[in-house]
Amino acid sequence: MWPEADSFLRRAELTEWMDEPCSYAEFRACLRDLTQVNRIVLSYRPTLRWLEQFALRGRGPLHIVDVGSGAGDMLRRIEAWARKRGIAVRLTGIDLNPHAAQAAREFTSSDSRIEWTTCGAFEYRPRVAIDLVISSLFTHHLADAEIVSFLRWMERTAAQGWFINDLYRARVPYHAFRLLAYGMRWHRFVRHDGPVSILRSFREDDWLHYAQQAGLNADTMQIAGAWPGRLCVARVKA
Repeated sequence: MWPEADSFLRRAELTEWMDEPCSYAEFRACLRDLTQVNRIVLSYRPTLRWLEQFALRGRGPLHIVDVGSGAGDMLRRIEAWARKRGIAVRLTGIDLNPHAAQAAREFTSSDSRIEWTTCGAFEYRPRVAIDLVISSLFTHHLADAEIVSFLRWMERTAAQGWFINDLYRARVPYHAFRLLAYGMRWHRFVRHDGPVSILRSFREDDWLHYAQQAGLNADTMQIAGAWPGRLCVARVKA
């Protein structure tokens, strides 16, 4: 049941099954269904719309790093987007779970030039300077202090800007996803973790609080909802 506002569980007290140790076959099956989820609920659209402004800058190849890249479907969409527009990009997906890179390579065509790396964001040492950092459905997996550290890291690391594509914490998306997940017979991890992800996700005041804790000026950030059930946070540098 959806908890009442005055008794909302602390985010740190909620856990997702895919964050726990499991076999590669189980993790891969979960990622396969998550790719279908992302396609159905238009997960890629906010990130691709945000990237359009950088396509117009014409500053040469863009190095885009996707943190928590999972199955790699976001970067595959970006690669197709860039190819269609004739934009030179260098794409890197990093994920702490070694199963993610293995699955992403399996799901990606042999002619792709996306690089998959297993590491945490703070340990990543790029060979080429990073222009943009993006993440999708990543930050709700983090504890509050880790989110603050992640904001600071992105601000230090990304030369041109960063974009967080995550979930909006609300009753309607919570119940709608539960019905959709069971109706589609998605993997048991997805059926369990999807509603939990929404409970662990954010409202605008949460992001304003994190920005303050990270020492960021909220006036230089954009926080906006995207249908259905997304809340995105962006920073574009001059």
